[in-house]
Amino acid sequence: MRIAVCVKAVLDPDAVNNYVLAGNLKIGADGKTPDVSAIPQIMNGFDEQAIEAALRIRDAGVDCTITAISIGPDLKSLLRHCAALGADKTVAIHADPGSLDSQVTANILAATIQKNGGADLVLCGRQASDDDQGVVPVLIGEKLGMPTVPLARAIEVNGSILKVTRATPDGDEVVGGATPAVVTISNELGDPRFPTAKGKMAARKKKPVNISIDDLGLSAQELAPGVVLSKQYVPEVQGNCEFIEGSPAEAARILIDKLRADNVVELKKQE
Repeated sequence: MRIAVCVKAVLDPDAVNNYVLAGNLKIGADGKTPDVSAIPQIMNGFDEQAIEAALRIRDAGVDCTITAISIGPDLKSLLRHCAALGADKTVAIHADPGSLDSQVTANILAATIQKNGGADLVLCGRQASDDDQGVVPVLIGEKLGMPTVPLARAIEVNGSILKVTRATPDGDEVVGGATPAVVTISNELGDPRFPTAKGKMAARKKKPVNISIDDLGLSAQELAPGVVLSKQYVPEVQGNCEFIEGSPAEAARILIDKLRADNVVELKKQE
């Protein structure tokens, strides 16, 4: 079985939030790009769980080859981490993700998967932590002509048959189907593993396959974004805290009066 895992480098969400709360996150002169020189990039958390899902399939005894694929200008650290976790092969597509919309990103990833011999199973994180859109996996499925199963918390493989447990607002849902297919992985899968020292040493010897977009045979139309970022800004964060003084009974009465005045709570008359 050939498993392709699409991964993305994102800004560390915790660091971004801290910068925003401290008022230190600024937008560059172009009005579109955050000034993030001091914020580290890490693997998107949901994509790391997609890698974990692939590794669990292998752990279950399925004979498979796992390929991690990513788009970006500098993917050495990201793809080395994938190799340290257990990916057999890594593929780097050199491009600026900021200049691509979701459809173009999906076109590039789908073409790369096809160029590398296709895949029986494509795994993606349910969404990326930087834009939270979650549409690229579905567009990859459409481009490759594969059905897409979203929000998986578990995957079982039996030959060419998939059994996927989906995490839904109404509880778990189990669906089945044949490969090839695209499956997106949710955080309900559980915590991903850490790379071992042996894995880190082995990853240093693995070199990614470098691919240029020009090598993918995509048309100008397939590479033209339909959605273009025009502006990005940091919203103003305000925090207001009011202390209520008095005895516990007095403070409770004042609090209820304030909540009632703001229509947060409503006093109902007893019949």
